[in-house]
Amino acid sequence: QVQLVESGGGLVQAGGSLRLSCAASGRTFSVGWFRQAPGKEREFVGGISWGGGSTAYADSVKGRFTISRDNAKNTVYLQMNSLKPEDTAVYSCAASASQTVVTTSSRYNYWGQGTQVTVSS
Repeated sequence: QVQLVESGGGLVQAGGSLRLSCAASGRTFSVGWFRQAPGKEREFVGGISWGGGSTAYADSVKGRFTISRDNAKNTVYLQMNSLKPEDTAVYSCAASASQTVVTTSSRYNYWGQGTQVTVSS
């Protein structure tokens, strides 16, 4: 079992930045970030492979969000820049047994509890 804990969420003005962290209790392979806004389905934000050499992003965040990882610390980061009100959601990280980037939520085995990100206009 791997436990994931997100941190770094909060309230920020439009145009601002936040960095989310996803700390794992053990080694993880590919890790993804997802978000869910009220009344909407959960959506893939971005993912990173085990070695960190491959990443993937949703079109809505490409060029603004960056995922990185520090395997020595079992931590994955989501740097969010140029935030928009439509980025407001609960952000969750998830770990998959795959070593390559996974974009489908059903392929993730472990999930964190989520952290709220609110972007004011």
